[in-house]
Amino acid sequence: MMNQTASPGLWALAWKRLRDDKIAMGALGVVAMFLLMLVLSSSGLIVADWEDEVALSYAPPGFTDTGASARAARQAAAPRALPPNASDPLAADIAELRAGSGAVKLAPNVPKQATLAFGADKWGHDIVKKTIKGAETSIVVGLVAALLAVTLGTLFGAFAGYFGGAVDDLFNWFYSIFTSIPSILMILTVAAVLNQKGVMTIVLILGLTGWTGPFRLIRSEYIKHKGREYVMAADAIGASHMRKMFSHILPNVSHVALVQMSILVVGFIKAEVILSFLGFGVPVGVVSWGSMLNEAQNELILGKWWQLTAAAGAMALLVTAFSLFTDALRDALDPKLK
Repeated sequence: MMNQTASPGLWALAWKRLRDDKIAMGALGVVAMFLLMLVLSSSGLIVADWEDEVALSYAPPGFTDTGASARAARQAAAPRALPPNASDPLAADIAELRAGSGAVKLAPNVPKQATLAFGADKWGHDIVKKTIKGAETSIVVGLVAALLAVTLGTLFGAFAGYFGGAVDDLFNWFYSIFTSIPSILMILTVAAVLNQKGVMTIVLILGLTGWTGPFRLIRSEYIKHKGREYVMAADAIGASHMRKMFSHILPNVSHVALVQMSILVVGFIKAEVILSFLGFGVPVGVVSWGSMLNEAQNELILGKWWQLTAAAGAMALLVTAFSLFTDALRDALDPKLK
């Protein structure tokens, strides 16, 4: 009896092509590192103390310090001398608080660092920790908004491509409205209508305006697949429309949705930065790469460049890695490649 070996499927072939692509695997490693930081940051295992004022205001990076910041730290820590025969008007109140029952305690003066590895912001927050915490917000916005957009685009495209006729005309009418308006104006319009800052608001803004690309591609795939033999066979055995749409056709076009999602993640991370920079993004108290860049525009006037460099550098690294991985994934999932 002859040994029969099953031919590898689409996903097995795609994974093999990805493993053979060193650039793709390197990019995947960078993306995985950022996702790991996201999990650790959101769980509080790292950078939970990012809001602590551990340094002087605008403390410079350690590799640029010339000793002036250390002298400034010593001067700030030194007690303020009072003029001769003058008394401190708050001395009695401070003594009363310190002698109290313990209900009110004065925190001791904690010495602040004159330099940090990559500097500090206006409030003395560590820029490295702030950048990692900002990545949590930006990456969550990109992932969740892309998932929402691809879900809507896939659902709308499936109905339009499978049923055709009046259903297709209705969805194409919505598609024409959304694509006839420049994307940035559409985003700002939805932001103005919602009129509320927050991470969920940004997700809704981007998800509700970003479904048009997946819709167009999924619709064309459904038009192509609905007349194929395996769909006709499912129809012959009495399969319902929903079963044919989502149990038979969808697995064969899922690679298109996956590639679209990875593309949208990159675009939405950049869009969150733009929204936060324009003031439509995260609220006060929530840090993201966009809010860091918004703060940095005023710091540049003072010559404080390290917050801008940290946020822009982290975003550029993630976006570049995700873009390289997306290009490799698109080539790996191309059914024309054998």
